[in-house]
Amino acid sequence: MAKKKSMLATGKRKKAVARAIITDGKGVVRINSVPIENIQPRYKRMRMQEPLLLAGDAAGAVDIDVSVAGGGVWGQGNAARTAIGNALVEWTKDKKLKELYAEYDRSILVSDARRTEPHKPSRSKDGPRASKQQSKR
Repeated sequence: MAKKKSMLATGKRKKAVARAIITDGKGVVRINSVPIENIQPRYKRMRMQEPLLLAGDAAGAVDIDVSVAGGGVWGQGNAARTAIGNALVEWTKDKKLKELYAEYDRSILVSDARRTEPHKPSRSKDGPRASKQQSKR
């Protein structure tokens, strides 16, 4: 039996990391072994489907398995979206698709590098820059 061709792509957002494995197939997309049609909430599902809808026929000829870990619900959704977009661009090697993603929303191709700021010593528990209120008399 011939070995199936596959490719790996990644996406990140906050603490969430998504790894997408793309292979020849029938257009099945699974996020953590759950079909993308069953992902809730609906807005998160729609956001993950954007790269698939923009790719059109190219997305219908491949299966994509995404495993996402870390972060919260929206971080995972955006990380999966980036992983799916990068996987489709690498698989098709289509410059027009890459340009379409960049024009529509650059975050489909590029992971968001922003991270939370670490807490500072001798400050309140509310945040890294929070401090006690001062009253001027």
